Amino acid sequence: MAQAVVGLGNPGLDYRGSRHNVGQRVADHLAKTLGKRWRREGEHQVARGQWRGEPLLLLKPHAYMNVTGPAVARLLPRLGLDPPDLILVYDDIDLPLGKVRVRMRGSHGGHNGVRSLIETLGTDRLRRVKVGIGRPGEKAEVVDYVLSSFRDEELELIDAACTEAADRVLDLVANRGSR
Repeated sequence: MAQAVVGLGNPGLDYRGSRHNVGQRVADHLAKTLGKRWRREGEHQVARGQWRGEPLLLLKPHAYMNVTGPAVARLLPRLGLDPPDLILVYDDIDLPLGKVRVRMRGSHGGHNGVRSLIETLGTDRLRRVKVGIGRPGEKAEVVDYVLSSFRDEELELIDAACTEAADRVLDLVANRGSR
């Protein structure tokens, strides 16, 4: 049965390197690992591949983070997928920069993209791989912070985190039947 990795982020070149788009950065890493190219399907970017003989779709929804849920919900029936088939990959300001954490379910934790998905799909039973991007000093700085690019001195750490996150995603894909 197919599974899909949803790399959360905002569309457009202005956001490509932002902290908020680290989920898409991990999806790009997975596409490279699987030797697959992104193709436009409807309004989304999709890379189709396999991992250990099982179909694996990589998705980059063409929707702003806060309204990701409806975009993904419209895509699922066309791909023959249900919410348990998804693995979300996204940024987490509550994790230190470069830390990776896996969760099998839970609240949105203040992440508006995850909130949109939980509300739209009607379940919190969504597998997740979260990549720490650190937190700014003041709450009022959060929006500007998540939309900013990584500093040069952070790139090596975030690249290593994206590699680890991609490995964790593939572990979730491979171990789906054992949970």
